[in-house]
Amino acid sequence: MKKIFSKYSFRTKSKYGNKSKIYNGRSYDSIREANHAEELDWRKRAGEIREIIPQYKIDIRINGRHWRNYFIDFKVIATDGSISYHEVKGFETEVWKMKFDALEILRDELLEPGSELIIIK
Repeated sequence: MKKIFSKYSFRTKSKYGNKSKIYNGRSYDSIREANHAEELDWRKRAGEIREIIPQYKIDIRINGRHWRNYFIDFKVIATDGSISYHEVKGFETEVWKMKFDALEILRDELLEPGSELIIIK
């Protein structure tokens, strides 16, 4: 008998072996990412962080034209006003490396001056 999949079928297992986790009512793609969200929450409660923005969309533009969207895991605004972007990585795909390289090259155009890019492995 042939198995038929509807448009509502979904993958039950990640192709990279990561397990999703729910923290504070939000689903994260990996346990590591959810744990980092919890750490950022603790730092916010301690007064170090003013705002945490998960899955922050960055519009990568080359020569003024939209190329790709990059959703970085967290944009973090500290109480002193400094900004950092946090990317939690387990497995680095070629597509991710390409987008992150473009982000680093164009950071002065795409991100706030003086902001920091942080990769959590």
